[in-house]
Amino acid sequence: MSSSLRPVPSRWRRAASIVLAAGWTRPETATPPSRPPPAEGFRLLLLQRSPHQGFMPGAHVFPGGVLDAADRSADWLGLFAPHHGPPGFGLGPAPFSRAAFPSPPDTGDSNADNTGALPEDVAFRICAVREAFEEAGVLLLRPRTSPPGPAPGPGLALEPPPGLAAWRARVRRDPRHFLRLCAHLDCTPDIWALHNWSAWLTPFFRSATRRFDTAFFLCCLREPPPVYPDWAEVVGYQWSSPSETTESFLSKEIWLAPPQFYEVRRLANFASFSDLHKFCLGRALEGLERWLPIILLTADGMVHLLPGDELYLEDSDFLENLMSTEKKTEEIMKEGKQFHRIVIHNRHLYDIHVTVQSKHKHVYPKNSVIEDPGCFWAIIKGCSPF
Repeated sequence: MSSSLRPVPSRWRRAASIVLAAGWTRPETATPPSRPPPAEGFRLLLLQRSPHQGFMPGAHVFPGGVLDAADRSADWLGLFAPHHGPPGFGLGPAPFSRAAFPSPPDTGDSNADNTGALPEDVAFRICAVREAFEEAGVLLLRPRTSPPGPAPGPGLALEPPPGLAAWRARVRRDPRHFLRLCAHLDCTPDIWALHNWSAWLTPFFRSATRRFDTAFFLCCLREPPPVYPDWAEVVGYQWSSPSETTESFLSKEIWLAPPQFYEVRRLANFASFSDLHKFCLGRALEGLERWLPIILLTADGMVHLLPGDELYLEDSDFLENLMSTEKKTEEIMKEGKQFHRIVIHNRHLYDIHVTVQSKHKHVYPKNSVIEDPGCFWAIIKGCSPF
């Protein structure tokens, strides 16, 4: 195998994304004909990016965006007081942990320095909440008078304030206005409703001009809030269960980037909304892995290698390189045994292969599971309905 070198190193911008999972038990009444409640009992909010966006144009994504200096400003301390404050802000003892490789990525972003007043796990959550408001008009806030700590059950989004469009325009121009909006509503971002889920680094592509170090959080809501796309970055949205999202992807109704497809299939493990919420609470004290996919170009396709795969190399050379081989994907698969990889056949045909044990009490993507001593085998076939 060989690698393709890039002379100028890329830099990651730090970002946060929020997976909104809403309980869904009643049939829809809108026309065209309503959908029955999903088998999983919950649906996920997917936003469609504008086709004019420079990064993943037209893709369906979870709400999210780049961390701003305003997200870790000392001004937030006064709003969180007196019930919450340093060092943990009531989030518990679990650190916002990171994998050893790569360590740490060069963000090249002055907005992402480590001199802010807020801990990283708080600042990233504020960023995710702010972006959900900017992109979708969803306000994940809680009154400042609420009891300290997380709520006992799934939360509720706040009703949009009068003048939603004007507030959103101000926040988009200057993220510092989000703190002013929260103060105006006498609320704080509901950082306690956001559970650590995963973290992904954008892999190297020859054509990539932007790369992101993105923390993914999961938030469980009792019911779906109204969504108001900004019609700038976001031109549409849908609430879909993991199985419905997969079907839409396979039928080419929507396009998902590999990390979003991976996470949707991971969420397919949960048979009910309560199971998902209990799972998030149960692993609240566990760590969080950050994954950098390494891309292997084969003679007839592409493979995204993930940590734990036998071909994955924790080598800084591959922060800015592609791996390549003259072998076909099928040959590569037949030669291997220890897999953690996404095989990309084409834009709407992905397979996920996993034969390694999960860490931090997390789950791997669902479809076929065959018990094997010391591990499990999961193959997600992207070419047929699940």
